[in-house]
Amino acid sequence: MARIMGSGKSAWTPEQLATMARLRDAAITDPYALDELRHLTDNIGPRISGSPQAQQAVEYVASEMKALGAEVTLEKTSVPHWVRGVETGALTEWKGHAPGTTQKIVLTALGGSVATAADGLTAEVAVVNNWAELKALGPAAVKGRILLFNMKFDKQLAAQEGGIYAYGDAVQYRAAGPIAGGALGAVAVLVRSVGGADYRIPHTGQTNYAPGVEKIPAAAITAEDADLLADLTAQGPVKMHLTLTPQTLPDAPSYNVIADWKGTEHPEQVVVVSGHLDSWDLGTGAIDDGAGVVVSMQAIHLLQKLGIHPRRTVRFAAWMAEEEGSQGAATYMQDHAGDYANHIGAIETDLGAGHPDGVLYAGKPELGEWLQPVANVLEPIGGETFRSSPETGEDINGLTEKGVPSFAPSQDGRFYFNYHHTPADTFDKVNPRELGENAAVITVLAYALADSAEPAPR
Repeated sequence: MARIMGSGKSAWTPEQLATMARLRDAAITDPYALDELRHLTDNIGPRISGSPQAQQAVEYVASEMKALGAEVTLEKTSVPHWVRGVETGALTEWKGHAPGTTQKIVLTALGGSVATAADGLTAEVAVVNNWAELKALGPAAVKGRILLFNMKFDKQLAAQEGGIYAYGDAVQYRAAGPIAGGALGAVAVLVRSVGGADYRIPHTGQTNYAPGVEKIPAAAITAEDADLLADLTAQGPVKMHLTLTPQTLPDAPSYNVIADWKGTEHPEQVVVVSGHLDSWDLGTGAIDDGAGVVVSMQAIHLLQKLGIHPRRTVRFAAWMAEEEGSQGAATYMQDHAGDYANHIGAIETDLGAGHPDGVLYAGKPELGEWLQPVANVLEPIGGETFRSSPETGEDINGLTEKGVPSFAPSQDGRFYFNYHHTPADTFDKVNPRELGENAAVITVLAYALADSAEPAPR
C-alpha cells in the first residue's frame, strides 16, 4: 500500500492528480512505446555509436518527435567509432587432447579493445578469480600469457537483491582487467562474461586502458568456457589461439535528440525524461536501452494525445554514446552549462523494462514526502515505493551533481543481466505490460514535476 501522506499542502490539485491517473491508465494500454521499440530493434537494429544504424536511429526518433509537435533539436556531439572485426578463440594444447584437434572457445571482443595480429596469437593461459589471486600469482606467471579473470557473476545475489549489485562486483574486471594484465606483461586478457547468461552466450561492454601501460587485446568468454579453462589449467598447461581484429576509427559526429514539449507558464524551466539511443552490437539493444528511449518518447506522445500542456517544458532526450563513455551527456552538460538552475528535474531509464515498483530519487530527503501524492497515483499498478538513491542514471549524473533532483524507475532487475550486452538483447525479451508500466511511471512523474505549483525541492 502507498504510505499515508503527512501533514502539509499537496503540490498538486485534485484535478492535476486526476490528470496523472488518466496518464497512468493511458500508458498501460497505448501501444506507442511497444511499436516504437519494435522499429528501433527489428527494423533499425544494433546502434553502436558511430555506426550507420545509430545515425538512422537519430533521424527516425527526431522525425517521430516532430510528428508529435515537439520542438526538436539535434545536439551535435563527437563519439567513439569502434568497429568489431573477426573474433575467434580455440584451445590448441591441453592435457588429454586428441592430437591435431582444437576446441572452440566462444568469445567476443570488449568495446575499445585493440587487435591481435591479423593471424592472431598463441599463448599459454593463466587463470585467476580475483585481484588477490593475481597479486599472489606474480608477474613471472603472467608475462607472455593470456590472462583470464574468472570472476563469477553472483546469481543468488541477483535473484535476492537485484542484478545491479552482482554486476557491480564483477564488472570491475571487465573494465580494469586489460590494464592489470598489460602492466604485468600479459599478451591478452580474457574476462568471464559479466552477467547471468547461460547457453554459452558472451557478454560485451566497454573496457579501459591506462597511459603508460601496454594496450593488449581483450575479450569476454562465456561462463561455460571460463569454467572449462579453469578446469584444464588446474590439470596442466593450456595453450590457446586468439584472433581479434577490431578497429578504432577516428571519432565520428553524432547527435543527442532533444525534443521539447513546451510549458505554458515557464517554458524556460525543463524536466528531462530520457534514455540512451546507442546500444552494443551483439543484439539489437531492446532492454539496453531501447526500452528507456521509447518510454520517454511515450511521455511526449501521451501529453500530445491527451492534449495536456504542463506549466513547464517536458524535455525528451535520447542520449548518444552512453555505452562508450557518455559523450552525448557530456556535450549536453557543456551546451547547457549556464542553465542548470532551470532544470527542475531529470529522469533516466536505463535498466531495462522490468516491472517498476516505484521511483528512485537523488536529491533532498524531503523529495520523498513531497512526491507522496504521485506515489499514491501509481499505487494501482504497484509503483508506489519511492526510495532515496545516491544516483539515478549515468547520463543524468552530471545534472544530479549540479543539484538537479533526479529520478529513475525502480525496476525488477533480477533477470536484466541475463540479456544485457549479449546477442539475446532483442525485442522478444520485453514484456508489453511491464513496458507500459514503466511508461506510466515515467509519464506521471514527468507531468507531476512539470506541472507542480512550485518546483521540486532542491
